[in-house]
Amino acid sequence: MSSSSRIVGRTLARCQALQLLFQAEACGRSVADVLAGDYVLSEGPLVEYGEQLARGTDEHRAELDHVLSGAARNWSISRMSATDRNLLRVALYEILFEDDVDKAVSIDECVELAKAFGSSDESSRFVNGVLGRVAADIDNGVDVIEVARKNYEDSAAELASAAYGDEVDREYAPEEGFTPEHEDFYDGDYKASDVPEWAREGE
Repeated sequence: MSSSSRIVGRTLARCQALQLLFQAEACGRSVADVLAGDYVLSEGPLVEYGEQLARGTDEHRAELDHVLSGAARNWSISRMSATDRNLLRVALYEILFEDDVDKAVSIDECVELAKAFGSSDESSRFVNGVLGRVAADIDNGVDVIEVARKNYEDSAAELASAAYGDEVDREYAPEEGFTPEHEDFYDGDYKASDVPEWAREGE
């Protein structure tokens, strides 16, 4: 991001978290591993809340992806662009695990970042729709994490039953926390060229 469009405060933190999560996913490592080595930020140094968001989102990724898979409607996590899915993860982490951040603020910030960094002109509308559905469920008293986990377990059991027969026991369903979308999206070592231009600016 150029100096003419500098961002500050929690907006900067969210942008930094997005870049750290993107780099972690691109090289198949955890955010902790990325932070322990060389990483790229368009604007630095890394602020405390940016690191908190990146680490927290990474640690709760399985739960976040369960929720997003249900809210995305006909869009699997793997079909989303890397930028869009990590933006959604950051915003959803804030909504579910950061008590001092209002849901509307997290959604608005995610929409604005999608306008700036999203994969297409539709990115902002897409993330707004997904997060809006999650927020509406929360406002209606739904435990979105528990519901998403239950839906995943039921789906996994159905897949296992289809593959191995009706007698399959739920304990043989895929291990909790794993979904096909959690497989590495990229193979090989991390290279600077793996990072989009917006993440490389300011090196």
